[in-house]
Amino acid sequence: MKKINKVKIEINGKKFLIKPKMTLKDVITKYKISTKKVAIEINQKIVDKQNLQKIKIKNLDKIEIVHFIGGG
Repeated sequence: MKKINKVKIEINGKKFLIKPKMTLKDVITKYKISTKKVAIEINQKIVDKQNLQKIKIKNLDKIEIVHFIGGG
């Protein structure tokens, strides 16, 4: 029987297990995270949202998603 490995990641401080070879876009879609009015950082580097499909998630990646809130 073929062993399915899982990749450990962290999103905003919470730990998750995902399938190998997922992209950042796949993860955002899976967890229903809106990309409007947010900044996305992976391993302390800000990500251009146009490149979400190109970024492959690796084991122990740390993703931070910050939502912008208006106010005064």
